[in-house]
Amino acid sequence: MNPGSNETIDQRFDAIYKEAEKRRHEFREAPVPKIHIGMATCGIASGAMETRKAFEDALDEYQIDARIHTVGCLGHCYAEPVVIIDHPDSGFPPIFYHEVTAGKAKMLTKLFLKEGDPRFEHVYGAMEENDLIPWVMEFARFNQEKRVVMEKCGHIDPEDIYDYIAEGGYSSLVKALKLDPGEIVNQVQNSGLRGRGGAGFPTGRKWELANSSGNTEKIVICNADEGDPGAYMDRTILESNPHQVIEGMAICAYAVGAQKAIIYVRAEYPLAVRIVTRAIEQATERGLLGKSVLGSSFDFEIDVFRGSGAFVCGEETALIRSIEGFRGMPRHRPPYPVQKGLWGTSTVINNVKTLASVPPILDHGADWYRGIGTENSPGTAIFSVVGNVVHAGLVEIPMGVSLRTLIFDICGGIPHNKQFKAVQIGGPSGGCLNEDFLDTPIDFDSLTQAGAMMGSGGMVVMDEDTCMVEVSRYFLDFTQNESCGKCTFCRIGTYHLLKILERLTRGEGRDGDLELLETLSKDIKAGSLCGLGKTAPNPVLTSIKYFREEYQAHIYEKRCPALMCRAMIAFYFDLDLCARGCDACATACPVDAVFTTSNRKKGVDQELCVKCGECMVACPPEYDAVRKVSPPDRVPHIEKPPQEKPEKKEN
Repeated sequence: MNPGSNETIDQRFDAIYKEAEKRRHEFREAPVPKIHIGMATCGIASGAMETRKAFEDALDEYQIDARIHTVGCLGHCYAEPVVIIDHPDSGFPPIFYHEVTAGKAKMLTKLFLKEGDPRFEHVYGAMEENDLIPWVMEFARFNQEKRVVMEKCGHIDPEDIYDYIAEGGYSSLVKALKLDPGEIVNQVQNSGLRGRGGAGFPTGRKWELANSSGNTEKIVICNADEGDPGAYMDRTILESNPHQVIEGMAICAYAVGAQKAIIYVRAEYPLAVRIVTRAIEQATERGLLGKSVLGSSFDFEIDVFRGSGAFVCGEETALIRSIEGFRGMPRHRPPYPVQKGLWGTSTVINNVKTLASVPPILDHGADWYRGIGTENSPGTAIFSVVGNVVHAGLVEIPMGVSLRTLIFDICGGIPHNKQFKAVQIGGPSGGCLNEDFLDTPIDFDSLTQAGAMMGSGGMVVMDEDTCMVEVSRYFLDFTQNESCGKCTFCRIGTYHLLKILERLTRGEGRDGDLELLETLSKDIKAGSLCGLGKTAPNPVLTSIKYFREEYQAHIYEKRCPALMCRAMIAFYFDLDLCARGCDACATACPVDAVFTTSNRKKGVDQELCVKCGECMVACPPEYDAVRKVSPPDRVPHIEKPPQEKPEKKEN
């Protein structure tokens, strides 16, 4: 494929860019307040649509001229709905408000936009009256982040292509169209970019293999089949900045000689599907996609394929089978997809984050990208940090940052003064690491050596109240359900692993279970075909390695040290603390298992108790009388008064 005419490409793009600059200037220079509202899935789930409606109604009610600017996710998912208000007449910089409900939106409209009172108590990181108001990018959370892929997320309207172009979008595609495709492949190779889907295969090497495949028909696929529990990085990028992914796909296609591409996204992401579909339409309307892109000789079109939500379709060969209309099941390799992939063509499959990393590399250069991260893992990593952590959400950090820095410094540590216990990295097939690994650098090689994996970027933080046996059972239940069933080791082996773990959480462990779990896990890893089976036992092996005493307690003592496994715990009342006549616990109990003793205190009928813990929640803090123990036979005996028989009524 030959580069297009530089003059024609520049002229066509300049016309688009001038329109984008004009719109941005009109928006920024308008002497009215601007209200930026995060409208990605996390914001909408927290009530952002009601918040926007409340702002619209309040602006109309108070006759205030202001602009509402809907944006994507900034990464502060714990603070949603997030609103940033830029009031030019207030004398303050843009102010970041968190958890802005509809009522708070009306209050801010009246008191701040109309009367000039910014209501500092509602500002994120509530400040003293005389403190300076920081701009959002000055917050402590961002000081240790390095945003490359997510740089524009939360700042631009994902449904307005001009917002992206005004911030430098599609300039990398313009640059690429003036280069020889081989030069682009060399730049990506020199940058050291590795696939962000989990395997970490060098991206430039994959593109080079596609070019040398000898296949004249080629296709590019963006793998957005994100299925890890608690992971939502790809979804957020597609919802917040779809054009950077599209631009990366166009550059990739030009570099490898493809004219068609597919975004494979799961149907459970309806907002992402709608936004990325609209983004493709906008780019096509402006000549950035379609026939003769920007007047060059490059033709390129993108389709969106909605997957059915099978976790195994995240594996590239299963994904290909799914698009072809068959059941998503992995196949043997070689041939690899770059040799023979979708419908027999040479197929380049890259993850959302991988493709979104390409435009910044072309814009700033390979050396710039190599200067971020570590020698063997250049660039940044995006994690969705969830679980027992203060500031859950999306974080983009340079490779090499330690787990301790990410969990405690960036995400605020463990809430409620609890102790850190473990972190599970790499999705359901990742490993569980204890506190001894908190200083481990986050990169492909270091995490693999520790027994975990980078994966696609899911990270679950666990505190002292987490049972590691139950965690293993939870993840094995997920991977066992998601097994395609092709491999005997995966289909049957994960089933037996799950059954053993279920027995352990019920207090039915047997002598030899630990050894059986380890042996079976190793056999499954060795005998499975695809990455799902090969990594499914990771939570079991790592939790046994680092939390062996918990397994032993479940097997030999029939006890759950974390007091989490329902079959192995019981509730009772400390009668020295229980208040006479307080019925809070009895009222909350859904099965009437709480009874009143002869001295007007409370007891629990263990035969009726379903161990929901509602009595513990309902007990007033000043009494704190409910106790939870394991095993159940540690409950002190409390005599239940005899039930009074109802009097018989004469007919």
